[in-house]
Amino acid sequence: MLNNFQRIGRDLCLTGLNNSHSGNLSVRQGDRIIITRTGSMLGYLEENDLIETGLITNDANTVLASMEIGVHRAVYRSTPALAVVHAHPVHAISISLLEEEIIPIDSEGAFLLDKIPVLRAKCTIGSPEVEEKLPFLLRKYKIAIVRGHGSFAAGHTLEEAYHWTSCLENVCRIIYLTRTLKRK
Repeated sequence: MLNNFQRIGRDLCLTGLNNSHSGNLSVRQGDRIIITRTGSMLGYLEENDLIETGLITNDANTVLASMEIGVHRAVYRSTPALAVVHAHPVHAISISLLEEEIIPIDSEGAFLLDKIPVLRAKCTIGSPEVEEKLPFLLRKYKIAIVRGHGSFAAGHTLEEAYHWTSCLENVCRIIYLTRTLKRK
């Protein structure tokens, strides 16, 4: 388990999808969640950075979990997801500030993601509003982005959720480059 978290966490940082201490990862195991510790460095995860806690109820470990634990729990309670990747992809966040939804203009992006909804929320980080609204989007879409904050991808595995995250950022890079080239 640790190896899988380390691999995905390292790749998120190396590809620029997160900065040194941003984002979080989780997996569901029955009525338990394993989630990264608040403030952990995803690129250098160690055993004590993985926090096991309840899907529904808090226990002694919950205080150590990422501040996005409520959002992860809500996704698991409302979708068939077994893994969630939350990242801060720069191009995707930038475009989320301008658009209500992100429509891929490249073939692979359109094939894999169709479109990516942008969720507006008054409070974007670990908020009850995001907990309430995001699972609805992730029942229909593989990934959604919270305007100005970051993406949440749901998958059967961390690798699958990471795939949707990297696809989103590639879609947004292509949109950004195309818009930039058109202006010249």
